[in-house]
Amino acid sequence: MRYAAVSSHKVVAICDRHCNVICPFITASGNRNECPLLPEAIASLKQTAQAVGLNLSGTIMSLDGVYDSRANRKMIFNQGMTPNTPENARNRKTTKKGRKRLFDPLIFKERFSTIERVFAWEDKFKRLLLRFERLSPVHYALKTIAYSMINLRHFC
Repeated sequence: MRYAAVSSHKVVAICDRHCNVICPFITASGNRNECPLLPEAIASLKQTAQAVGLNLSGTIMSLDGVYDSRANRKMIFNQGMTPNTPENARNRKTTKKGRKRLFDPLIFKERFSTIERVFAWEDKFKRLLLRFERLSPVHYALKTIAYSMINLRHFC
C-alpha cells in the first residue's frame, strides 16, 4: 500500500470533560473545512464507544459554531446526544425565526479549557510540535501514541 506525501492534515480529537481523548480522527487537509467530515467522526466515535462499552446517550457534545447546521444537529440527536453549538449568524442582520436552539454557554466555556489543555499536552511531544514526517499515516500514528500517553496519566 502506498501513501502520498501530504504537507498537512488536521487531526482532531474528541475529548471528554476529564481531558481523555476518546476518539481521534483524520479530518481534512490543512486548507479545508472539517464540517462536512463530522458524520465520519460521529461514526468513529460510536464505534469506539461500543468497543469500550461507553454509553453515549444523554451526553452533551460541544462544538464550534462552524458545525452549526440542521443536519449536524439532527445527526447528533439521532445518536442520543445533545448538541451544544452556538448559533452561527452567517452574516444575518436579524435573528433567525423559529424555536430557539439549545445552548449552554457555561458548558461551551468549559470546553475551551479542556481542549486547550489537551493541545498543550500534545505540544509536549516535540516530534508532533514540528512535523518531521512526510507521510500522513506515520504522523497520524504518532498522534495516536501521544493521545494514548495522555490517556495513561489517569492510570499511573
